[in-house]
Amino acid sequence: MTIPREFYNRPTLTVARELIGARLIRTLNGERLVGIITETEAYIGEKDLGCHAKAGRTARTAVMYGPPGHAYVYFTYGHHWMLNVVTEREGFPAAVLLRAIQPIEGIETMSVRRSRRDTFGPGKLTQAMGITKSENGVDLTKTGSDLWIEAGQQVPNSLVTKGPRVGLNTVPEPWKSKPWRFLVKGWRVELEPS
Repeated sequence: MTIPREFYNRPTLTVARELIGARLIRTLNGERLVGIITETEAYIGEKDLGCHAKAGRTARTAVMYGPPGHAYVYFTYGHHWMLNVVTEREGFPAAVLLRAIQPIEGIETMSVRRSRRDTFGPGKLTQAMGITKSENGVDLTKTGSDLWIEAGQQVPNSLVTKGPRVGLNTVPEPWKSKPWRFLVKGWRVELEPS
């Protein structure tokens, strides 16, 4: 069952933690691709200097100011798409970056799309699932689209680590070191060549 909008209309850190274990689902060329979300990061409001919203509302960040439960997809480093889920109330810019998945369905297709490499990184998971700018603004609470999130298995706190967000090298403290990244321990299984 698709995760309802109310789930996302909560504090971003809560959503980031509770998305661990959920199932990201993509229909691509008629095939169903599914991955368990194993790593997330929270970005919370204009005061968060690691968040795109620090510059205020722009054409790029407009989706973050919209209703919770929508995809915020952006391009970075010249060749990576990043998939985020908008959180909290409409008008407040916050989102959870989906950093990694463990493929469980459509594994061969995702493996080929990744040249037999893993899906443990935000650009890697979007490449594996064919997620691009076209998915920016998609309502992830509806199964009628080609991209949505379903409830999965609850992951106990004993298996989840918290730490600083990744790649915020030029972001000043305290934002650089906020422990707003959630990661499942022991779920990093490599995709094996066939």
